[in-house]
Amino acid sequence: MRSDIAPPAAAPEALWVEGELVRSLMRTARTTQVAAFLLIPVYLGVLWTDTDVAALMVWAGIALAVALLRLALIRHYTHRLPHASAAEHLAFFARARHVWTLSAGAWGASTWLYFDSAPLADQFICWLIMAGLAMFSINSMSAHLATMRAYLNTLALTALAVMGWRIVVELQLRGPFYHFWLIALLLVFWYALRQAGLRLHQTHRRNFELQYRNNQLIDSLTRQTQAALDAVEVKNRFLASAAHDIRQPVHALGLYADWLAGEPELVHDIAPKIVESTKAVNALFDSLFDLVRLDSGKVRLNIDQVPLDKLLRDLELQYRPLAEAKGLRLRMHVAPGSVVSDPILLQRIVGNLISNAIKYTERGGVLVAVRGGAAGRRIEVWDTGVGIAPAHQREVFREFYKVPSHGGTEDGFGLGLNIVARLSHILGHPLVLASRPGRGTLFRLMLRPTDARLAAERAARAVSQLARRP
Repeated sequence: MRSDIAPPAAAPEALWVEGELVRSLMRTARTTQVAAFLLIPVYLGVLWTDTDVAALMVWAGIALAVALLRLALIRHYTHRLPHASAAEHLAFFARARHVWTLSAGAWGASTWLYFDSAPLADQFICWLIMAGLAMFSINSMSAHLATMRAYLNTLALTALAVMGWRIVVELQLRGPFYHFWLIALLLVFWYALRQAGLRLHQTHRRNFELQYRNNQLIDSLTRQTQAALDAVEVKNRFLASAAHDIRQPVHALGLYADWLAGEPELVHDIAPKIVESTKAVNALFDSLFDLVRLDSGKVRLNIDQVPLDKLLRDLELQYRPLAEAKGLRLRMHVAPGSVVSDPILLQRIVGNLISNAIKYTERGGVLVAVRGGAAGRRIEVWDTGVGIAPAHQREVFREFYKVPSHGGTEDGFGLGLNIVARLSHILGHPLVLASRPGRGTLFRLMLRPTDARLAAERAARAVSQLARRP
């Protein structure tokens, strides 16, 4: 049975177990309280003619007041704390537990009413009631060892104090010898109850410790099972996406090769198409390998000064033919200067942004610019493409996400922007997206200097989080 106090994951084991022990005691408290109310009139009936009525009524009033106080605490607990945290249960019981000790003191003091003053038959009944209360406390209070011991100690010591006063002070040791045997019996009974209560408490504690650990094991197995199912789902989704994306350029390559074999004189027309299909396959595999390196933690950082003018000239040489093939204008606004970063990863980030801009732009062009400002240098990639609706602007950085109805989404895995976001996070270059559907998109990469140690920590943390991801 799982607890209502708090899930095992929400509290340390010792605190959770202590809270459960308090709950166990409070579950039985109402039954024991009913018994206490019923025993008061029994005492009154047995001792009514055997002792001073005024003293009997004073004791009954005290016992009833303590019983009512316990009942009020139990009602407060029942209505306010059944689903509270373990710490709240312990705080409540630290304040309330002394009422149980007061109850034991009241019942122990009742010995004054009958010991060596009532007939032996009535004394026997009263002693039997006291023994029943003591044994009943073992079952009802053993869940909380300190409370049980306080109750037994108070009950026994109060009775012994009354008996000792009467034997030593009032009778001056001239009473019946069986008084001493009665004291010895009470001491043995007290010790036996303490030992029995200790063993029962240890049983309670072990049960709750096992329950805590079983719940932890169940939670862990549930998380691992879900993680395994999610991993299978991601793998299946990835393989389906990969098969779909790679099939088209590979199929095109086969068609062009058959066409060229049948009409070799068309080599000048077909060869460029074969080259483009090959580039598409290479781009797909590049994004796949980037993802694998990120997920496996094999990204190697080489932090150095990166000349921004050289970075943009290299990217222009790489992507200008791709832009011109679509009839687009690729402009570079180059400014001198450098930034502390990883040259290969930074080129991969900006290259992916440029490739993405060209892919989703049909008319106009793409502008790549290095700008400065109070916040430092930044690289901006502008395009006049289809744009991204606000509802999709956060999602485009997720793995395998493709904006519905965007032309060009059939040509990739949906990994480009995910890789950009993860690499920019590792390097400490914040990435900002602004876009208007039908008007174009802006990606702004803030070139804050990369700290090699922090970048390595972020890379390791990203791999660790991915390994724990459900």
